[in-house]
Amino acid sequence: MTAAPDHSLAVPPGRITISVDAMGGDAGPSVVVAGLAESAKANPDLDFLLHGPSAELEPLVARRKVLAGRVEIRDAAEVVRMEDKPSHVMRHGQNTSMWSALEAVRGGEASGAVSCGNTGALMLLSMLRLRKLPGVDRPAIAVLWPSRNPQGFNVMLDVGADVRADARDLLQYALMGASYARNGQNLERPRIGLLNVGTEEHKGRAELKQAHGLIAQFADKGQFDYVGFVEGSDIPGDVADVIVTDGFTGNVAIKTGEGTANLIGDLLREAFRYSPLSRLASVLALTSMQRLKKRIDPRRVNGGVFLGLNGTVVKSHGSADATGVSSAVKLAFQLAQSGFTERLAARVAHTADVTGTDDAGAAIWAEAEKTDEKEAGR
Repeated sequence: MTAAPDHSLAVPPGRITISVDAMGGDAGPSVVVAGLAESAKANPDLDFLLHGPSAELEPLVARRKVLAGRVEIRDAAEVVRMEDKPSHVMRHGQNTSMWSALEAVRGGEASGAVSCGNTGALMLLSMLRLRKLPGVDRPAIAVLWPSRNPQGFNVMLDVGADVRADARDLLQYALMGASYARNGQNLERPRIGLLNVGTEEHKGRAELKQAHGLIAQFADKGQFDYVGFVEGSDIPGDVADVIVTDGFTGNVAIKTGEGTANLIGDLLREAFRYSPLSRLASVLALTSMQRLKKRIDPRRVNGGVFLGLNGTVVKSHGSADATGVSSAVKLAFQLAQSGFTERLAARVAHTADVTGTDDAGAAIWAEAEKTDEKEAGR
């Protein structure tokens, strides 16, 4: 079904600037610049602020004619490395390309930021510089997962912002995930599933059982349908449109999925090279195989969105190639163009009572905790 958006807050047509951290990725800035070139070719309304050592970036940009006049380089001498502790970056990272990229969003110079760098540092700096939306305790990282649903993808969150999540966090994830699916995938009433070790209500940890009740209670207010507990096999299925889980479980799941997709590709190539007949079969099946490759290619959905912040931040995979970087930039552009952050802010503000930020929410939360105590005493 097509959506009735949360609010009519889409950005008027015109040029959109995306702030990009050129450093921190496994493949270096040359791949990031190549990704920007792909994005620029596909979208004439896109400009960039590129952050990193200007002496290194200027020749890379100059070699891409499509980027002429569309990239402004902001010199940032230092780089956030993958092994850097987020707390250290928070205290000493003012001169890094990641910090500079986020400052451009904070100052209103760019509509969103993209980085391939250290996930923990990016999340912490994003919360520090952009701040959380009112009513959000913990932001979450949401990704698109290939699925059997008509839209082709399911939304999954959290996939790594925080390895722990209590019942209230999971409820907020459900609200934010529903808004993302509603505005990003045009689903009027997204179906929410809570990831568990089984679909039976007696299974799972205490916080999952508590979240199960809370999410069901506020499905109508959040304008989504709650399908209850779902299992790992439902992540790429058609039971739910949004899969809610904690960051530890979600991160393990998504990396397992990426590895499985790569394994399937390797096994198919091996099978089609086995004999002359199999090589002939690969030629006959070329069109179908290309469709399959495109469908399961992790690069097409590269980019996790940080939900719950006062600004759009997209985390690209650290090992992303140019196609992957371009996909992350495309996602940031689409979210900026739709005014998604403003819509999400309005949605969270209208549901502040369910997150315990007012008296009604506190009463609900206290009642839920009493129920937990009773369950524990049985």
